[in-house]
Amino acid sequence: MAPERETGRERTPAGATAGTRPRARLDQPRPPRRRLLPEWDPEAFGRLSERIARFLGTGRFIVWMTIVIIVWVLWNIFAPSDLKFDNYPFIFLTLMLSLQASYAAPLILLAQNRQDDRDRVNLEQDRKQNERSIADTEYLTREIAALRIGLGEVATRDWIRSELQDLMKELEERGDGHGVFPAERSPGRDVEDR
Repeated sequence: MAPERETGRERTPAGATAGTRPRARLDQPRPPRRRLLPEWDPEAFGRLSERIARFLGTGRFIVWMTIVIIVWVLWNIFAPSDLKFDNYPFIFLTLMLSLQASYAAPLILLAQNRQDDRDRVNLEQDRKQNERSIADTEYLTREIAALRIGLGEVATRDWIRSELQDLMKELEERGDGHGVFPAERSPGRDVEDR
């Protein structure tokens, strides 16, 4: 293998797209693009929307909104005419309440979507935990069944006692009828019996 020489000039790609644009290097990240819209952290925005939605769903918000509306209406009815900023049909108040509702509804929906995502993750984790619990229970059930089968083959105290009693009876019956076991007889007597 011969080492490659650098000739001092760069290779130019050949083909239809060779002259239109430079080749992108795949081993390096792309340079950041300029964005027309500002960037924001979706997690931070989601947390803020949840905080606002929680506040909008409280009695404290309703009380404060009621107080603001009452003060608004009373001010625009009883204040001197040069200090009034929203006369009787209260168009500006209606506009402000519509604006508040138009922002509150999407924020509440965003908070609900985030809660649905969390619930979905929790349900998936619960399902996996239940599957593991079922598998563990089935394993333990099989182990208990195997132990029961194994215990069925193990000699118990009562079974051994009954077997020993049967052997004692059998040995007594084989003996000469005097209750002496063959092992307890003297060797001379054994010869006499023959």
